[in-house]
Amino acid sequence: MDDLTRHHNEKMKRIKAARDEMMKTKTEEKGLIIVHTGAGKGKSSSGFGMIMRCIAHGMPCAVVQFIKGNWNTGEKSLLRTRFDQECRFFVSGEGFTWETQDRERDVAAAQRGWRIAQEQILDPAIRFVLLDEINIALRYDYLDIDEVVNFLLTRKPAMTHVCLTGRNARPELIEAADLVTEMTQVKHPFRDGIKAQSGIEF
Repeated sequence: MDDLTRHHNEKMKRIKAARDEMMKTKTEEKGLIIVHTGAGKGKSSSGFGMIMRCIAHGMPCAVVQFIKGNWNTGEKSLLRTRFDQECRFFVSGEGFTWETQDRERDVAAAQRGWRIAQEQILDPAIRFVLLDEINIALRYDYLDIDEVVNFLLTRKPAMTHVCLTGRNARPELIEAADLVTEMTQVKHPFRDGIKAQSGIEF
């Protein structure tokens, strides 16, 4: 065994020992409040990745999609046609706010979505709920942030996971969450005149 290999093996043994020691203290389980936010791409994609994990593990799940409306996304098509027994899929929005240009309709749609979301979160058969783009509805005050946070903290079943996606997550939600990830935009093809493409962005 050469010196480089020996050094690597010794380093990995130390890392494993430290990690094993750390994992002894990680024994608690709970349903997490998860937030995906930031200006970068990947917030919804990550949430839908978690949906696929849940399906693979036999965990019943649900999606409530805010804002995007009847936009024909690959995730919606796949889940509704091939995994409709494993994952419930609800669309509450009527489209992006700059398309609807009707605040009252947007508020009403968001409120409908929030009612559906609460039903799914409280359903004992459901283990994971993705609230896709709800942060946009909260940002524009279509939903009351205090009501949403209070519900998640006091009424969400102890072992149910909830993931909330969208830019500009409210500070109250970030404070309440167990896991927060901020996607940072470094480059985006839209700036170079490249439109959103199927399979990549929807």
